Amino acid sequence: MPVITYREALRETLRQEMRRDDDVFLIGEEIGVFEGSYKITAGLLAEFGEKRVRDTPIAEEGFVGAAIGAAMLGLRPVVEIMTINFSLLALDQIVNHAAKIYGMFGGQTNVPMVIRTPGGGGQQLGATHSQNIELYYAFVPGLKVVAPSTPADAAALLKAAIEDDDPVLFLENLSLYNTKGEVPEDIPPAPIGKAAVTREGSDITLIGYSRMATVCTQVAERLAAEGISAEVIDLRSLRPLDRDTLVASVRKTGCAVIGEDDWLTYGIGAEVAASISDGAFDYLDAPVRRVAMAEVPLPYAKPLERIALPSADSLYTAAVETLAAVGRRQS
Repeated sequence: MPVITYREALRETLRQEMRRDDDVFLIGEEIGVFEGSYKITAGLLAEFGEKRVRDTPIAEEGFVGAAIGAAMLGLRPVVEIMTINFSLLALDQIVNHAAKIYGMFGGQTNVPMVIRTPGGGGQQLGATHSQNIELYYAFVPGLKVVAPSTPADAAALLKAAIEDDDPVLFLENLSLYNTKGEVPEDIPPAPIGKAAVTREGSDITLIGYSRMATVCTQVAERLAAEGISAEVIDLRSLRPLDRDTLVASVRKTGCAVIGEDDWLTYGIGAEVAASISDGAFDYLDAPVRRVAMAEVPLPYAKPLERIALPSADSLYTAAVETLAAVGRRQS
């Protein structure tokens, strides 16, 4: 089984899907001649040509709208928006058109498109280029929103997204592009809307998605060295949200800590915590804890940026305090 980077997993999956289905094409800024700002599309223009790897002007509303029209007519566009921050320029197209056309037209036409876009802080790109605003899209019925954390899940969920008949927002975190993992060459599509229990445990549930799912695993390993059994759940999908897996885990462990790279107030973690409260309230031994980034525009200065972002240490501290509150560990 080959070990490849998250970036390579995305590129190879795009190549496989374009070879499999002539209706799949790529569209976005600098994805052709320049091969993408993050080199995800390297080599694809040379293989598939300008008709299927289409460079666009810097006009997110325009090229997202064009992709919606193409999808309505039977093609399967994969849009690359250079950063999720720039998706705000196409918010009307995504929220008022891509998400609603199927329902408003009584199911007469689908919008089978994927919008790939990276986000996340830690790269010293400043407040307007470092946001995690996936909540904006996970809030909207009619969209599907996925956020894989590993190369294997990136490949499997990208296949699923391209083959899905609904619009899918595919979230990538800049810090994950160079991470490595095993990816089977014939990996099947992963079900959208299904979380993964990546580590079994009995004392506490750690929940994350994208980069924070990997941080949850690091914290679980640290706790294991201290004799604590932590279960780790990678959400993978933000809409639909797999509430059943969350509830089943917390009913077993009795406590939970959620890690997220967005802001705490109204964040993804708030919905996860509410879902746990609805389904496992009588099983909770302690309040659900949430660990998120500081509620500020992310600073450019590296030391301040590091402090503002959630970390393995901050998640570990929240887990230890929760365990101490239920008598499973001394604080």
